[in-house]
Amino acid sequence: MKLSKYFFTTLREIPSDATMPSHIFLMRGGYIKPLSTGIYSTLPMGFRVLQKIQNLIREEMNGIGGMEVDLPVVQTAELWSESGRYEAIGEELLRFNDRNNHKMVLAMTHEEAMTDLARYVLSSYKQLPFMLYQFKTKYRDEARARGGLIRVREFLMKDAYSFHSTPEDLDKHYEEEYNAYLRIFRKVGIEPVVVQSDTGIMGGKIAHEFMLDTPNGEDYLILCKKCGYQANREIANFKREPYKGNVELLPEKIATPNSQSIEELSSFLNIEKESTAKCVFFSVENKLVTCMIPGHLEVSETKLRNFLKTKELIPADDSQIRDCGMVPGYASPIGASENMILIIDTALEDASDLVMGANEEGFHYKHCTPKRDFKNYKVVDIAEASSLCTCPHCDSKLTETRGIELGNIFKLGTKFSESMNAKFLAADKGSQPAIMGCYGIGVGRLMASVVENSHDDFGPIWPKSIAPFQIEIVPIGKDAAVFDAASALEESLEKAGYEVLLDDREERPGVKFKDADLWGIPVRIAVGAKGLANGEVEWKFRHEKEMQMVKVEEVLAKVQEFYKD
Repeated sequence: MKLSKYFFTTLREIPSDATMPSHIFLMRGGYIKPLSTGIYSTLPMGFRVLQKIQNLIREEMNGIGGMEVDLPVVQTAELWSESGRYEAIGEELLRFNDRNNHKMVLAMTHEEAMTDLARYVLSSYKQLPFMLYQFKTKYRDEARARGGLIRVREFLMKDAYSFHSTPEDLDKHYEEEYNAYLRIFRKVGIEPVVVQSDTGIMGGKIAHEFMLDTPNGEDYLILCKKCGYQANREIANFKREPYKGNVELLPEKIATPNSQSIEELSSFLNIEKESTAKCVFFSVENKLVTCMIPGHLEVSETKLRNFLKTKELIPADDSQIRDCGMVPGYASPIGASENMILIIDTALEDASDLVMGANEEGFHYKHCTPKRDFKNYKVVDIAEASSLCTCPHCDSKLTETRGIELGNIFKLGTKFSESMNAKFLAADKGSQPAIMGCYGIGVGRLMASVVENSHDDFGPIWPKSIAPFQIEIVPIGKDAAVFDAASALEESLEKAGYEVLLDDREERPGVKFKDADLWGIPVRIAVGAKGLANGEVEWKFRHEKEMQMVKVEEVLAKVQEFYKD
C-alpha cells in the first residue's frame, strides 16, 4: 500500500483535551477523530487495528464453541421492561420514541435481545448448552466521557452469552471463557490482572474483570501479593479488626472544639483513627440512610447500593440530618431519632470504647459501644478496602493499584431467562429457565489499552498481532533509483503475503520517521542511496532504538524469521 494513495492524517501538536498516552497517540497518529464528546470516527489506520483485534477475539470465541450472530442496537422498550431494567437503569440508557410513538432504546448492552433470541429457538434441554456472540456498536450516555477511547458514549463491543441446563455446566463454560480471555489479552501483549468485581446492572452473583495495571486507570484494584487475592476496590473484602477497649465504661461527653473531621479529632485527642467512628449520610427515596464506619475507612457506595437495592445514592443535606436529631460534623446515632435507616459496618459490630459525635457542636462522646448504645441497626459490609486493610485470606497487608477494565465475565444465572420466560423442557419433563453467562470485551478500549501498555515518547509500539501494517518502507531522498528499489521491495514482500506500507511522499526524512513512530509498525525499512550503493537497507524494529544494515536480498528471509510465529 502506497501512502500517497492512503486516507490518513497525522498531528504534530498534542490535542488540548488529551492527557492519556493512548488518547494522544491515537489522535496524533490518525487512528481516530472525535465527532462529539465521547463519540469517535475510526480512520483506516485505526480500522485495521480494530479488525485484527476482532479477528483474534473471533478465533478464540469460535474455539470454545461460539456462534456469531448480529442483533439490533435499536430495541423496543417493552423488551427492557420484561427484564425490569427499563425502569432500573438511569440516564445512561438513551430512550426515545419512534415516529409511531413507540418507546425505543439504544442498547447499551444486549442481555434482553440475546435472551429474546434464545427463547425464540430454545425448547428442549437437548439444545443446551450453546454460546452466541457478536461484535456490536453500543450506546451508553456517559456523564463523564474521558481518555479518548477509554470511556466513551458510543463503542464497539464483543458480547457473548451462554445458555445452560445446570449450574455445573455454566461453571465449566465460565472457566473456558476465563482462559480464552487470558489468551486474547496475552496475544496483544497484556498480562491482565483478574479481579472479582461487582455485577452491577448485569445482575448475577459472580463476576470477574480483566484489568490492565496502569497508573492512568480509572478503577482501583485491591491485591494481596502473598496469597493472590484480587478484587475491584468497590467490592473487595478485607479482614476486620474491631477496636476493643473497656466495654464497661459508659459514654462520656467531652469538648472537642474545631474537630469536625476524623483527622482533626484524632489530632486533638491524640488517639488513633481506628478508635473513632464516623457517620456518612445519604438520602434514598427521601429517607435518611446513616452509615457508621470506623474513622480510618470510607464507605463503599457500590456495596451500599447493592444492599439497599437502589441505583442512586444522593448525599443527604444538613437539614435532613438535623431533622433526625444529629449535628453534621459531630453526629452519631446516640440519642438521635429512629426515623432513619441505620447501617453499621461489620467492623463496628463487636467494637467497644469508641469516640464518636455527641450531636452537639464542639462535642464528642468517648467510651461508645455500638452493640450497647445503638438501636435498630443493620450490620452490613459497607466499608471500602484500602492499603490500610488486611487480606481476608491471610495476614498480609493489602496493596492498592489502578487499572483499566479490558473485559468482564458474569455468571448471570436465571435473572433474565426467568423474567423473560426463556425456558426449556428438562429431561424430567418439567420446564425451567436457562442458566446464563455473559462475557464482554470493549474492542476500542482494548486498542487504547494496548497503547497505554506499550508506547514510548514518540508513539505506540504495536505488537505483531494487531499492528496496522507489518512492515513500513521509507525511501530517503529524491533519487529515482531509491524509489524504484523501495517499490520493488514492497512488491516482493506483498507477493510473499505481508502487509506493507510504502511512504512514497516527497517529504523530509524527519517527517517520515516521526510519522512512522506514530504508526508504530513493528518493522521499518529505510531505503537510501548510500545504503543501496552497498546493496543494503536500514532495518529497525519499532521496539528497539538501534538500527542495522541488511542486504537487500536478505530482507525477505529476515521478515519471515521475525513473523514466523
